[in-house]
Amino acid sequence: MKHRKDPPGDKNIIGTRVVAIRKAKKMKQKDFLARLQTFGLDISPTSLSRLEGQYRLVQDYEVVAIAKALDVSVGKLLGGEAEE
Repeated sequence: MKHRKDPPGDKNIIGTRVVAIRKAKKMKQKDFLARLQTFGLDISPTSLSRLEGQYRLVQDYEVVAIAKALDVSVGKLLGGEAEE
């Protein structure tokens, strides 16, 4: 996997948290994508990469599915809860 060269974008606030939580759970992007599908969210690897890099807007229903797939609250993704 290539490391991101450019600084994060400004299209969402959850991208960096998604990456941190996913990596803390030792989950690869492809495994995360498969898990997202089980929660009804089918996005491409490119779209996930853009979301994580904060270069893509995120819909409210996507935030809910992402939180479920990562087994965290929506509040934690949005920064409203303290990190564990």
